[in-house]
Amino acid sequence: MFVATDRAPDGVRQVGYGSGRAALRYEELTVSVPPGHQPGNIEWTEAAARNPAKSFVVTRRRTLDEEAFRRAVALRSGGNGTTGIFVHGYNYTLTEAVFRVAQLSADATSVRVPILFSWPSEAAVAGYVADRDAVTYARDDLARLLGIVGELRTKGRIFLVGHSMGGWLVMESLRQLRLEGRDRLVDRFEVALAAPDIDVDVFRRQIAVVGALDPPLTILVAKDDRALAVSQRLSGGRQRVGSVDVDDPHLEEVARRADIRIIDISSVEPSDGTRHDRFVRFATLQSREMATEGSPLGSIGRAGAYVFNTAGAAVASPFTLAGRALGGQ
Repeated sequence: MFVATDRAPDGVRQVGYGSGRAALRYEELTVSVPPGHQPGNIEWTEAAARNPAKSFVVTRRRTLDEEAFRRAVALRSGGNGTTGIFVHGYNYTLTEAVFRVAQLSADATSVRVPILFSWPSEAAVAGYVADRDAVTYARDDLARLLGIVGELRTKGRIFLVGHSMGGWLVMESLRQLRLEGRDRLVDRFEVALAAPDIDVDVFRRQIAVVGALDPPLTILVAKDDRALAVSQRLSGGRQRVGSVDVDDPHLEEVARRADIRIIDISSVEPSDGTRHDRFVRFATLQSREMATEGSPLGSIGRAGAYVFNTAGAAVASPFTLAGRALGGQ
């Protein structure tokens, strides 16, 4: 996998990267996945960190300059391989983000070239406000990464996924590219926001600039997401996009105008008490869809509102009428 990060080297432990801010830099990593790996899990503890039989382990690390990164991604894609760019959310260390991308790549094997963009999160629950500043700091760097990857002469798809606060960062970077007139670049990406920690009104402004995407922008939401409930309280009670009801009038209005695909994944089993990481299991369930349809979610249609059950399949629900209306059926 590849890593692009504007984190500064950890000046305290002198190992890896911390939450300090620096210029964009690149690495190529090899990550070993333990033989007993269970889909959706990251088998990793400090005690087992150097034991590849029990833990995710970084076995090789190579620093790249920008041109070497460009060449390596182009070579790995093989001209038509699928590339996936993942932007993590609030409260992530670089190690956690690396292993999350490795886990997603191991469980959803359709992505041939996994790339992590890691911004300088404080990696602490109390660091929410600092992380808000950090994603703002990282906007130009993510836009630069998208420019490098999106301008490569490859025929394969490029998936861009932003989780939580990383969803805000993805939308801001796409907005910036639109304002620069780089429409062909924006159009190269298939974009998904997982539990996006974005103020609904801010999102409406963002999508007004970003415009319609093809395939449609996909938003994974869950009404009972506890992390987003905390974010909402910290934000003066303002609704977050990732925790709205699919038939929320604000979101429906945006969906009609901007051709958005909204998916309620509340029934997908979370792995922890925050209920903020359902996208991990959902991605694993949808990897089979990728193999048969050529694209995640390819079988459920275009714009609209959908509900998924615990097996990751679209089901009839009270959202069906909204889905038909938004999809023009």
